[in-house]
Amino acid sequence: MTSQRPHDLRISGGQVVSSFTGESFAADVLVRDDMISGVLPPGTPAEARAHLDASGMLVAPGFVDAHMHIESSFLTPQTFAALTLARGTTTVLADPHEIVNVAGAEAMRWMIEAGAGTPQTQLWGVPSCVPAVEGLEDAGASLSAADIDEMLSWPGVIALGEVMDYRAVVGGDRRMRDVVGVARERGMILDGHCPNLSGADLSAYLATGVDSDHTKNRTEVVLEKARLGMLMMLQEKCLLPEVAEALLALPTLPPFCLVTDDLAADHILAHGHLDHIARVAVRAGFPAEVVLRALTWNPAQRLRLYDRGVVAPGKRADLVLLRDELAAFDPAVVLSGGRVVARDGAAVYEETGPVAGPADAGDRAAHHNGGAADHADHHGDAAPLTAPLTGTVDVEPQHPDGFRWRVELPDGTHRFRAMRVNSRDTYTEEAEVELPVRGGEVDWEGRVTLVRVRNRYGRAGTVFAPLLGRTLSAGAVATTYAHDSHNLVTIGTSRAAMAAAADAVVADGGGVAVAHGAQVAARLPLPVGGVMSPAAAPEIARRSEEVRTALTAWGWDHLNPFMSVSTLTLAVSPSLKITDRSLVDVVRREPVGALATEG
Repeated sequence: MTSQRPHDLRISGGQVVSSFTGESFAADVLVRDDMISGVLPPGTPAEARAHLDASGMLVAPGFVDAHMHIESSFLTPQTFAALTLARGTTTVLADPHEIVNVAGAEAMRWMIEAGAGTPQTQLWGVPSCVPAVEGLEDAGASLSAADIDEMLSWPGVIALGEVMDYRAVVGGDRRMRDVVGVARERGMILDGHCPNLSGADLSAYLATGVDSDHTKNRTEVVLEKARLGMLMMLQEKCLLPEVAEALLALPTLPPFCLVTDDLAADHILAHGHLDHIARVAVRAGFPAEVVLRALTWNPAQRLRLYDRGVVAPGKRADLVLLRDELAAFDPAVVLSGGRVVARDGAAVYEETGPVAGPADAGDRAAHHNGGAADHADHHGDAAPLTAPLTGTVDVEPQHPDGFRWRVELPDGTHRFRAMRVNSRDTYTEEAEVELPVRGGEVDWEGRVTLVRVRNRYGRAGTVFAPLLGRTLSAGAVATTYAHDSHNLVTIGTSRAAMAAAADAVVADGGGVAVAHGAQVAARLPLPVGGVMSPAAAPEIARRSEEVRTALTAWGWDHLNPFMSVSTLTLAVSPSLKITDRSLVDVVRREPVGALATEG
């Protein structure tokens, strides 16, 4: 030890938290290059070139997010890294299925390159479902099994992204069988998505090799999946007290991960990233030491990153110095690869530009900036990235006449199939509503809220449906951030309001806009593929919050308004969804017509 060159950094005065035992103990942490070179009793002689005082703080491993989508923050990979590193998230596995549905393989290549110059370890899963449900919607791209096989060889790629079309998998669909098959042949991690799948169907899904789930499940299904060895990834909406109680009551607590899945920039700035999910988990009843393991060691093992997840010699020096008690999960200082990258909630590094990722999983962390030799703090968030993928919204100018719902029905009252939403989650169920038809047009204004999906890729698809479950004032919302095909979705109470909101989105090259009456009250431009912005995080957060506030003021009451609106088109999520082709019965995986039964 003494024959080697001096350590680059000594972190002293803190209490190291073990993600193995749950204990906290006084120790000095030594760093050489990007690795932990020692964890020693305080004051043990060891020469170091720099010193970091951690007095009064806990030294924990960097947080690892094993399932998330960068696009859901509305930020580019560089800006996302600066924002979330400051909250302790040093490693992410990102599934870019939003932007890939818009622009295909080249969009994923751009995402990988855009994030490569940051000190955050950004690893990638190749989207498995582009489009999300083949034959039921039109996206901007389509990936075959051969396309996915080629993309799985790209640097930084370690997984097949969430296999969302679980009904196709269970049913033996050839395309999905081939997609999963090429990933298995390459020995990739296989991420799952199968809300409340149970019994024989769950067995069939697991038998393909897909072995994780991050969706919301009934408590009894959480236990069923856990006892079969399926890794449960709990996002905020899954962290219910009854789920914590049931898991903690088991003879052996199964390993699980805490994940963010989809968090917008304003939410991250106001509440946090994985640190926020950790606090939610503590409030749900999980002990803080269990939560720490679910943020660090468990996801590192899942991602086969055996060089991180615990503060120990020989491990990567991704570290979070926490204030106060562990349960607060309050990052004061964050190190990535031994380098201080954030202090007091702000990034303190400069970008260096893209660097290609290495080829094997053990080395994939090395594609970003590393080394502890330079501990100078460089203030200033990541610079906004000049982005390609603009001009992707190919839609005609939006006018009130485009929101006339024309049908081939005789005059009279007819019973139409409707979507019913709730204020808690993204579950939508089928309902019915009676509406008059006059001269081949549904007379819906003043009677019901309407949702329209318009294909944004130069195709003809347009579908209408009534929407129930909200008491809304005059107004509308329009968005191209609409899972997963990201067509133009407009919801409103009048044709004029819907046209105003939709026209604003088209003019912005994609994004979200809310109209109160027929006037635009808030807008979030997302010109990068219609789902992201190259602007700085505070600007995106400000506009996101304005849209969220405008939605709530309109009457769109929901725990996560963005997700509630944007998942009306997610044709793999129960139970009735709408695409640019039709209404979709998700459980039966088939299109259904607008007409229910005639009155």
